[in-house]
Amino acid sequence: MKSYDVVIVGGGPAGLAAAIAAKKEGIDSILVIERDNQLGGILNQCIHNGFGLHTFKEELTGPEYAARFIDQAAELNIEYKLHTMVCDISKDKVVTVMNREEGIVMYQAKAVILAMGCRERPRGALNIPGYRPAGIYSAGTAQRLVNMEGFMPGKKVVILGSGDIGLIMARRMTFEGAEVMPYSGGLKRNIVQCLDDYDIPLLLSHTVIDIEGKDRLTGVVIAEVGPDRKPIPGTEVHYDCDTLLLSCGLIPENELSKQADVAMNPVTNGPLVDESLETNIDGVFACGNVLHVHDLVDYVSEEAATAGKNAALYVKNNCGKDAQKSDKVVEIKAIDGVRYTVPSTIHVDNMADLLTVRFRVGGVFKNSYISVYLNDERVQHRRKQVMAPGEMEQVILKKKDLEAYEGLETITVKIEEE
Repeated sequence: MKSYDVVIVGGGPAGLAAAIAAKKEGIDSILVIERDNQLGGILNQCIHNGFGLHTFKEELTGPEYAARFIDQAAELNIEYKLHTMVCDISKDKVVTVMNREEGIVMYQAKAVILAMGCRERPRGALNIPGYRPAGIYSAGTAQRLVNMEGFMPGKKVVILGSGDIGLIMARRMTFEGAEVMPYSGGLKRNIVQCLDDYDIPLLLSHTVIDIEGKDRLTGVVIAEVGPDRKPIPGTEVHYDCDTLLLSCGLIPENELSKQADVAMNPVTNGPLVDESLETNIDGVFACGNVLHVHDLVDYVSEEAATAGKNAALYVKNNCGKDAQKSDKVVEIKAIDGVRYTVPSTIHVDNMADLLTVRFRVGGVFKNSYISVYLNDERVQHRRKQVMAPGEMEQVILKKKDLEAYEGLETITVKIEEE
């Protein structure tokens, strides 16, 4: 069994950023494990621009953004394995992998970073009746087919869902000559750039209630939905189409995490982590979309760098034995419009001088305030014109403020009207 100081599961933007940060922190023994045939993850199929504005202060395509990190990893001689599937992660951090050349191999790690990304919600989770004809794809699968495989799934396309990838694929399929009818509600910028700019029609508060066709998709039935999200009888309309793309949300890819008994957040479907992005399993860290689904890859890279740095410190501190992390844990509560926070707990003595707490709201809020309370005392009250579930929000906590507050038990993040 070969040993590594840090083993990173996933060679996408999160895994690469974590590996680079760990290397720069002084850890040389690093292994990145990627199941695909190249590093870069989902970014390789995201050929549209809009990446890197925060990280590199310039606008890049997905492959260009990934290449920046791939090149850095190569310069730092970070070891990686492609075409390799992780089968299991034990509590004592033995990572079992499988590939065609070596068969089943086990690696003993001092620290493990989970960076597996996320997957799309499948048709089975949507309960749409009908047969299973050819022509039904997730939006991400269609994106890979068009952008990487050179295959056009269809010519008359209906897109169902609120995912931004659906909006982006509406534009992409239009570029390729398809007729597109999306039913979506993603980020405002994507609605404008992907739909409005190309006169692609948009129906909100509608859903697909039936799929027609046995061998190949021939059409769908669309109906309006009410406030309870259920179809309204009498509003059904038939549309001819040969392709249906589903863009109905992303789910953190956490089967490995669950097998390792990592404690999960029922809201995000990702691991519960502390200020170091460490899970309840000692020495196992999580970052990127496997932790919670991000809207910007720049935030993924930033968060992953934090995980990589903290994993390196964990190893250098004799696997945590020499660290100063106390038993006192401060809980971060998410209430009144805030769905969750990452992290969800803090060891104040172990946190950096500034800690970014990211979260999403549970609805659309206009002219409201993001408030932070230490116990019952409000210490932050910041007004925002608009907040929506599709865009991540954040607050910054200062270590000196938390240390100065006597008897701190809880930190509460909430949305207030005034």
